Amino acid sequence: MQIAGVDLYVNHPVMALGSTEWIPTTLALDGAAAAACDTHVIVRVQAQVVLVRVRVFKDHGEADDHGTGREPLTTVFDGHLLLSDGRLVVGDVVGESRFTTSLLGKPGRRRVRVSVDDPQGWARAVDIVISAETV
Repeated sequence: MQIAGVDLYVNHPVMALGSTEWIPTTLALDGAAAAACDTHVIVRVQAQVVLVRVRVFKDHGEADDHGTGREPLTTVFDGHLLLSDGRLVVGDVVGESRFTTSLLGKPGRRRVRVSVDDPQGWARAVDIVISAETV
């Protein structure tokens, strides 16, 4: 079930998603499609050219009810993130553009899957699927 969606015009080509806490300065892509730590995932996106479409889903099971009728996306991260206050922040790493949702519920570690339309580095679409329950 989709719980949020936003089109972001980002100033920096690296988008971060995760906790409301500070992004660790040691987190770097180093040529990978995505990089992650305990609290954040970063992906490369198209900056200052197009709006980046971000959709957030709350996953209630195994079914992927959000994949029909769209271009195929590639999963670049499937793991756990600690959302210490139950909110998810998405935006460029310099903080110029950001979106926060509090529709997730209670704080804790959640399984998160991030998919993009261009895993080689210049995504225009990012889907985030967050487990309904904390682990």
